[in-house]
Amino acid sequence: MRLARRHAQSVVASLDGTTTRNQAECFRGWIIYARREDFPPARDDEYYWVDLIGCTVLNREGMHLGTVSGLLDNGAQAVLQLHTADPGKHHERLIPFVDAYIVEVDLAARRIVADWLPEYD
Repeated sequence: MRLARRHAQSVVASLDGTTTRNQAECFRGWIIYARREDFPPARDDEYYWVDLIGCTVLNREGMHLGTVSGLLDNGAQAVLQLHTADPGKHHERLIPFVDAYIVEVDLAARRIVADWLPEYD
């Protein structure tokens, strides 16, 4: 790959050996994978979504809110998708990944602390 940039909800890329638009159209819809070790280092207070997946999320009181199963981008902000395993019920909890709600992210400990109560669901 020679060049790539984000465009709306996809990536536009220039691939080696592809010189015409017709050749490039053959790749429309393909999924491009990158190895995690090839990512550049994240800046302070920035996180790759893949690194957040699997983190345990607790609130300030230490209550387990769930485990990050994915993230959503609603255009204004990223949103943590949490899988919860409360006794007797399984549901998804959504928490905006913004400073107003995220208190701490400790990737080494695989833990996120959020200013969030279960009643907010």
